[in-house]
Amino acid sequence: MTKKPISEARVQAMIASDPDAPEATDAQLAQARPFGEAFPALADKMRKNVGGRPKAEHPKVAVSLRLDPEVLRRFKAQGPGWQTRINAALREAAGLN
Repeated sequence: MTKKPISEARVQAMIASDPDAPEATDAQLAQARPFGEAFPALADKMRKNVGGRPKAEHPKVAVSLRLDPEVLRRFKAQGPGWQTRINAALREAAGLN
């Protein structure tokens, strides 16, 4: 399904309906600076505190792999973690367990 583009009139109506978030003026936009330039200490702290998954001691390698549809359906049917289960099955088949 293709979404119909929002008209400019609708965009302006939505802006006008939110008095707490008025559209920036050309003068305000001309004074705008990148976040890291305006708040360098905070930006640096945020870069250092980027969360995410801890680094693995032995990181996995991304590959493209073709599997039979039935095999993939069976692993996915068991819920989240299907890639980990496929890895475990392959480790066992390779005699690495």
